[in-house]
Amino acid sequence: MTPAQRTARRNERLALLALAGMALGWGYNWVIMKSVLAYVGPFDFSALRTLFGALLLLAVLAVLRRPMRVQAWGRVILLGVLQTGVFSALIQIALLQGGAGKTSILVYTMPFWVIPMAWLAFGERVRGLQWLALALAAAGLILILEPWTLHADVMSEGLAVLAGLCWAVAIIVAKWIKRDYPMEALPLTAWQMLFGALALCLAAWIVPEKPIDPAPYFYGALIYNIVIATALAWFLWLFALQHLSAGVASMSTLGVPVVGVLGGWLQLGEQPGALELTGMILIAVALAVIGLRSSGK
Repeated sequence: MTPAQRTARRNERLALLALAGMALGWGYNWVIMKSVLAYVGPFDFSALRTLFGALLLLAVLAVLRRPMRVQAWGRVILLGVLQTGVFSALIQIALLQGGAGKTSILVYTMPFWVIPMAWLAFGERVRGLQWLALALAAAGLILILEPWTLHADVMSEGLAVLAGLCWAVAIIVAKWIKRDYPMEALPLTAWQMLFGALALCLAAWIVPEKPIDPAPYFYGALIYNIVIATALAWFLWLFALQHLSAGVASMSTLGVPVVGVLGGWLQLGEQPGALELTGMILIAVALAVIGLRSSGK
C-alpha cells in the first residue's frame, strides 16, 4: 500500500468517526431542544441558538481566512428564511407537545418530499427503489399520525411533517443556487443561517412568550446548540463529505433520528405504542432504501 493510499484509508476512517460524532451531536439535540422548553419559549430559543451559531460560523470563516463572499443574495436570504427560520421555529413549536423521538422521525421524512419536488423542478425522475421508499414512508406516516383518531398531539405531528416539507423546499432552493451560482458549503451555511436567525429574532420580538428562566440548563442547552450542534457538527459533516461519497455520507443521517428516538426513550420516558413503533420502523427502512439508492448500491 502506497503512502497516498494509507493516507486516504486513514482519512476514510476519520470521516466515518466524524459522521458518528455528527449523528450523536445532532441526534441528542432533539432531547435538549425538547427539555429546554421548560425554561424558554420556542421563538426565543430558536432565535438565540441560530443567531449565535451563525456568528460562530462566520468567526470560524474569518479565523480560517476562507472567502466569505456569496452570490445571489435574494436566493440566499430565501434559503435562510426557509431552512433556518421557518424550519427551526416549526421544530421548536412541534416539540412543545410532541415527543423528541417521534418529532425527529417525522421531520426526517424530508427526503420523501424532495424526490417529487426535484422531479418537478429539475426533471430528476423517480426511479425503481425510490417508489418503494415513498410507499413505505407513506405507510409509516399513516401509522404514526393515525388520522382515524383525534389524539392530543396531532397538531404537533402535523407541524413536524410541515417542518420536513419546509426543509425539502429549502433543499430545492439550495440546488437552485448551486446550479447557477456555485458556492462553498461553509460560507453559504453561515450566511443563510444568519438571515434565518434575523427572521427568527423579528418573530421572537413580535410573538409574546414567557420570560426566559436563566437556569443552568438553559445556558447549557444554548452552549450545546451553538458549539456542538452548529459549529462542530457542521465541521464534522463537511470533513466527512471531503473524504467519503455523498451517498455514503447521506446514510449517516439515518443515525440522527435513531439517536433522537433512543434519547427520548431513555431520558424522557417516551415509549411509542405498537402502531407508532411500526410506523417509525417503516420510515427508517424507507430512509435506508433512499440512502442505498444514493450510494449506488
